[in-house]
Amino acid sequence: MIRVKVCGTTSVHDAVLAAEAGADALGFIFAPVSKRVVTPQVAREAGLGVGPTVARVGVFLNQGLDEVLRLAEAARVGSVQLHGLLSSLYVEQVAAYYPVLRVVRPAELAAEADVWSGDPRVTLMVDAPEPGSGHALDWDALRAAFPPGAWLAGGLGPANVAQAIETLEPAGVDAVSRLETRPGVKDLAAVVAFVRAARSTVGPSYPQ
Repeated sequence: MIRVKVCGTTSVHDAVLAAEAGADALGFIFAPVSKRVVTPQVAREAGLGVGPTVARVGVFLNQGLDEVLRLAEAARVGSVQLHGLLSSLYVEQVAAYYPVLRVVRPAELAAEADVWSGDPRVTLMVDAPEPGSGHALDWDALRAAFPPGAWLAGGLGPANVAQAIETLEPAGVDAVSRLETRPGVKDLAAVVAFVRAARSTVGPSYPQ
């Protein structure tokens, strides 16, 4: 079954609502430049609120290894999502401590897929050049390069997630901007609709 992640969670209230809507994972952004930045305490409390069956992902952008590990531990997340211009050595260092969702742009996908193919610690996520912008990718153009097991983000929402899944067969989908009433505040109806739309698809045809 396709996995569904709701990113940019900034409160325990929104975390619980997303979990009750059926989200498999919640993203907590620790990049200071984000409009949806959250403290480790909020992420930790949200984790307690949703229970152990919902994955908690710490989201980082071009942050130092020590900072990533410190915040991830304080927040009690189970995996990390890495954005930015990062060396493979850096990603490997993080992956020694946490499973990694390595976020790449479409232009970077082929090279990154070559690097991480067969590494169970690192999963690719394809996102728009400006994450959180709400701009959808050209899924048809990605067909040839999209690797089995990768996740998809970038402008996904209730109205288009089913089509995106049918086109690329990602292992998971991730959304934020189209699930909000304003940055950092979730729209419950949109979250519920997003999860339902994703679940309505058959999902990947390859083994997980």
